[in-house]
Amino acid sequence: MEILRSRGSSSTTAVNDGDSAGKSKVPAKKPSSKYNEEISSDSETERQTNVDYEYDETPQEKKLRLAKQYLEQLKEEEEKKAEDESFETELIAGRLQEQVLEQKGKLQRLIAKDILPPDASEIRVLRGHKLPITCLVITPDDKCIFSAYTLNGKKLHTIHGGRKGTEDRHVGHTAHILCMTISSDGKYLATGDMNKLIMIWEAETCKHLYKFTGHKGPVSGLSFRKGTHDLYSASHDRSVKVWNVDENAYVETLFGHQDIITGLDSLSRECCVTAGGRDRTVRVWKIAEESQLVFHGHEGSIDCIQLINEEYMITGADDGSVSLWSVNKKKPLSTVKQAHGCHGDAGLEQPHWVASVAALQNSDTVASGSHNSQIQLWKCGHNYRGLEPLFSVPLSGFINSLKFSSSGQFLVAGVGQEHRLGRWWRLKEAKNGIYIIPLKRKLLNSEEANVSEQ
Repeated sequence: MEILRSRGSSSTTAVNDGDSAGKSKVPAKKPSSKYNEEISSDSETERQTNVDYEYDETPQEKKLRLAKQYLEQLKEEEEKKAEDESFETELIAGRLQEQVLEQKGKLQRLIAKDILPPDASEIRVLRGHKLPITCLVITPDDKCIFSAYTLNGKKLHTIHGGRKGTEDRHVGHTAHILCMTISSDGKYLATGDMNKLIMIWEAETCKHLYKFTGHKGPVSGLSFRKGTHDLYSASHDRSVKVWNVDENAYVETLFGHQDIITGLDSLSRECCVTAGGRDRTVRVWKIAEESQLVFHGHEGSIDCIQLINEEYMITGADDGSVSLWSVNKKKPLSTVKQAHGCHGDAGLEQPHWVASVAALQNSDTVASGSHNSQIQLWKCGHNYRGLEPLFSVPLSGFINSLKFSSSGQFLVAGVGQEHRLGRWWRLKEAKNGIYIIPLKRKLLNSEEANVSEQ
């Protein structure tokens, strides 16, 4: 196993009355009262104008003006503070609403419409496995991919497999690894193999911690309950087992499937979901109540399953169909038949098997993989009442595993030349490897609401 910051100026005009000098004495003519009134009026206006331009602000008036400015500034600051507090309150209320909806399993972030198809040149390819990749997980911080082997595109650590029959002296797996999971705090990595064994590792160092035994068939599904170190496992022996990793302890076993279990998933609730292969059932296991709900819908072997949130899940089958389910309905809410098309001669066409599915948690975006040289992304309709194709990503080979990053910024595909559950046929043109597909989004307005309550 391998691990892959002014003043204005004024002018005045003097009016001088001239005397008329004559040879005879003529009494001086008294100016008319009208003339006096006009001169008097003009002079008064000019004096008032001079006073206006030469006006000096008194200390008291200056204090009053500054006080008014200060009050206006305080008012503006209070209004801005109120706006900031209102925005922060709305933000907190929005987050609390999301938490409540997530706990109820009803949170659906509407982001599918904003995801842009990636350019082929943007897809990163990480090679290193000689055999087909059967499973992978991404650490909660999106920094590390276990397939088991890479960190930021560089080989981080290799846990070599041993030969069959060396189980007693070899630390690690000696058979094909079929499944793996990582705890939500990134502390523990669990892996399951064809030899019926579950290995527990320290995720950061890949140090081997425990070995769980008890299954009577290959271990085909593993999942940590979110927020805990409770581990659920599924096997070809048709059973589901519960383990406590902190205590290195077995808890209980649940039975119900009539055929091998091909996949398992869980979130925060004390329950898990499983795909039952050729018994054509999906089951929801209520661990505390030791009960189960049985769902029917696919016509072929159900080979993969993934929870979208606590209430909805996606499955894929070898009849070529992808189905969307509610844990409250015994039949699928929506089914897309021949989701990846068909192959074969005319009249003998067979649908491409759906080998893997993935869901971006608490959103309306899911993905499916087959061996028709493409990964298909889907948009879940309102209230999960339909599946609409978004776009496809060309990729040659069997898409044996798909995982969205926690941030939703990329999708990781584990690709092999052969199907993860058997060597029925081989695609020679395919390359075993990990493909990191960026999921860019359209630019959005910050005020645009992207949360929907079901």
